[in-house]
Amino acid sequence: MDASDTRVKIPDIYFAFLENLSKKDKLSLIEKLNDSISIHETKSKSIDYFYGIWESDNSAEELIKEIHSARKFTRKYEEM
Repeated sequence: MDASDTRVKIPDIYFAFLENLSKKDKLSLIEKLNDSISIHETKSKSIDYFYGIWESDNSAEELIKEIHSARKFTRKYEEM
């Protein structure tokens, strides 16, 4: 007998706990698990996925001005 044969697998532990749920609760759980997988898949998309996703009524120049005005420099230089 191999050591891996005696180990209890995590999905089996969860299933033993969840097998008495109602059909409605099981379907809800399946949906949530499926959604969690889909969320992780979208994180691995390339940078091209985000192209054009930003929406704003401001022009590029207005956005640049807004970013520049929000900058706060706190670096202090010591005199020598």
